[in-house]
Parts: sequence; C-alpha cells; structure tokens
Amino acid sequence: MQYKIIGEPLSAVICDLAEGESMITERGSMSWMSANMKMETTSNGGIGKALGRMFAGEAIFQNRYTAMGGPGQITFAASFPGSIQAFEIQPGRELVVQKRGFLAGESGVELSVFFQKKFGAGLFGGEGFIMQKLSGHGTAFVEIDGSTCEYQLEAGQTMIVDTGYLAAMDATCSMELVQVPGVKNIVFGGEGLFNTVVRGPGKVILQTMPISAVAGAIRPFIPTSK
Repeated sequence: MQYKIIGEPLSAVICDLAEGESMITERGSMSWMSANMKMETTSNGGIGKALGRMFAGEAIFQNRYTAMGGPGQITFAASFPGSIQAFEIQPGRELVVQKRGFLAGESGVELSVFFQKKFGAGLFGGEGFIMQKLSGHGTAFVEIDGSTCEYQLEAGQTMIVDTGYLAAMDATCSMELVQVPGVKNIVFGGEGLFNTVVRGPGKVILQTMPISAVAGAIRPFIPTSK
C-alpha cells in the first residue's frame, strides 16, 4: 500500500492498493474510490472485539475495502480541521489514540478499547476516559484535532494534560485521571474536575483544538428553541 496525505487542515489520505490488498475503516470515512474496490461490512474479530470498539466510541462493525482484479485507490477524509498522521503499528509498537481518532488502516491493524487506570475517576472525566488501542501489524491513519505537539517522556517522567488534549501516546506510557486539587480551583478555575496524568517512557502527541473544546466555545452562541 502506498499513500499520500493532502489538504491540511482539511485533510484526506489517498491510498493506492495492489490487487488483493485491503483497508479497514470505521464511521463511513470513505470519501471516494476506484470502481474495483469491493466493500464488505464485518465484525472483524467477533462480537467481543466488536463490543470493545463500541465502548471505544466506534461502530460495532467495520468496513473492509479490497482491490479486486487489479490495483485500486481509495480516499479517507478527516471529519474535523487538523491533520492526519500515519503510524506503523507492529508488535511492541502499539499506539493508544483518542476516542474516535482512528480513521483507517491496513487490514492487519486491530482496534480495541483502552481504559484509564482509575475507573471511578474516569466516569466523570469526559472524553479522556476511554481511548482506543491500535495493535497488530500495518499502517494506521489517525486524526489529530488542530495542530500537533510531541513530547518524548523518559521512564517515570510525567506530564499533566487537560482532558481532551491528549491525541495519542505510545502504549508503553501509562495514564490516569486525577482530580484537580482544592474546592476553589474546581469551582472557579474553569478547568473542570479532572486532569490526565501521562507517565513515560514513550512518545506523547498532544492536539491544540480538541473538538470538545470547540463545541464548548460555540455553545453559548447557538440559539436555543423556546
């Protein structure tokens, strides 16, 4: 599979497949494709994995597109302004990404649910509670909201991130939600109840414009029905 990412900040990835090669996607992200691409809807791993994807914010079923009778081309477009990044997934190089961050990938990429360490805090932690884990083998394409900032954390090194700004991290990192200290900070600080603490070793990828923050910013300007 060969690919080209175009159009930032309204990005799309164009994938050129050899005959018999397949791509998987969630959420109906296919934008255009050649006529010889065959679509198949599949649970891709059975009902257990399908339910896990549902809890991660994805559809129970996935769409698999396969080039039939010769080379094929298929394009997947992002759903929000930002960028699309490609990651090479393989055993020992798994990736954890934000809920609904997975755009598409080669058929060897597996998607599963990834929970925060502290379940109780996660129930009130917003979109940072449940994330997706990409494993298996192949190229995966991930949506990043806004611009990207990357950090390489050493073993034991930590970073505090406002929930929703964590786009992705190496699976070697760990994370948990912690409550913002002090009643005054919670009531008047405007930063919510929880922050996400990420601990290395591994790479952390942050995003500057999570869709939840944009929704919160425009909500006061949306007329409500009377």
